[in-house]
Amino acid sequence: MNVLVTGSSGYIGSRLVAALLGDGDSVVAASRHPDSLAVFDWYPEVQTVALDALDQESLAAAFESAGDIDVAYYLVHAIGQDDYRAQDLRAARQFAEAAASAGVRRIVYLGGFVPADEELSEHLASRADVGKALDHDGIELVWLRAAIVLGAGSTSYEMLRYLADRLLILPLPTWLSHPVQPIAVDDVLFYLLASRKVVPAGGYDIAGPDIVPYRDLLFAYVEAAHLTRIGLPTPGVPTGLAGRVIGKIIPIPDALAEDLVGSLHNTMTASEQSIVDIAGEPTGGRTTIESAMHRSMLGSVGTPPGVRALKDPLRLAVTDATWSGGDALGIRRHGVAASSGETWDLAESLGARKLLYSWPVAAAVRTNLDFVEKVSDNARSVIRRVFRDEEGKS
Repeated sequence: MNVLVTGSSGYIGSRLVAALLGDGDSVVAASRHPDSLAVFDWYPEVQTVALDALDQESLAAAFESAGDIDVAYYLVHAIGQDDYRAQDLRAARQFAEAAASAGVRRIVYLGGFVPADEELSEHLASRADVGKALDHDGIELVWLRAAIVLGAGSTSYEMLRYLADRLLILPLPTWLSHPVQPIAVDDVLFYLLASRKVVPAGGYDIAGPDIVPYRDLLFAYVEAAHLTRIGLPTPGVPTGLAGRVIGKIIPIPDALAEDLVGSLHNTMTASEQSIVDIAGEPTGGRTTIESAMHRSMLGSVGTPPGVRALKDPLRLAVTDATWSGGDALGIRRHGVAASSGETWDLAESLGARKLLYSWPVAAAVRTNLDFVEKVSDNARSVIRRVFRDEEGKS
């Protein structure tokens, strides 16, 4: 099939491109900056197009350049940015209109669960807005809905990793007793692939086989990492406050962490699982939490491979977000960037590995590096805003 993938540089999108190629499809990888896709090991095997879903002219040009597209995957979102809900809604509407005009037969969209009779967080409400906006006359929509996606490099998994790695005592607010039904990224890919042609148009919840309280998910990582951690009940802590604190103590961007934690008061379990009856399950069944946590930790020593070369999509890829992979890998990345790979390898052989990578030294060193980076990023953002304001006045 001829398939277009938006968000192809993201965690899910980059793995989806690799999976589609492995299945023999012709892939058009879309990005606002196509040249940036050259870092992916699947780059030579795909066609690339420039596509900005907020720009109607860009959308029309992208679909014209892409040619006849059977299925378009919509994996675009602006979470963590200012006014992201309005941006996401406008982008989805424009994308659906452009796709319909270009003769695209089907759109496949991956969003979040929409629990009934609950006040949705801003993040989940935005994901629901996008699903409705993509439902355009003349084009089929398969809307997949999921909760937390497990796998090294996934934002949700990396949040669990950093909290458990860095904190000897883990705060347990009351809302961590709410149930969650996460799904491993290999199962997400299975249902995304099935949605090209096997799955009829409609909305479907996709989820793993296990339903547990959020706190058990955190301690599933603790067990897989062979850590010793103590849980401390902390009733009365709202998700908003927790999100702001978590954003300060882990390397994930503050706004992204706050938006995701703000969704934890919602029920994150599947309301239906009809897609399992339609598309079946991967060979061996859907991935359990225990298996996902174990597999996500494999291959974490040394430089990760490219996405196409991954032995398992749950493992970390070299193109995943620079803040992913844990404290030891983060320190190594800083060391290599400040010197060179050869120099840092020598430093490791002389004792840097034993000195810097052990707990709690790794967490302390990386936390300070994160702090410096965030201060620098904030300063650059302020400077850019000042220059934009001055340009607007002139």
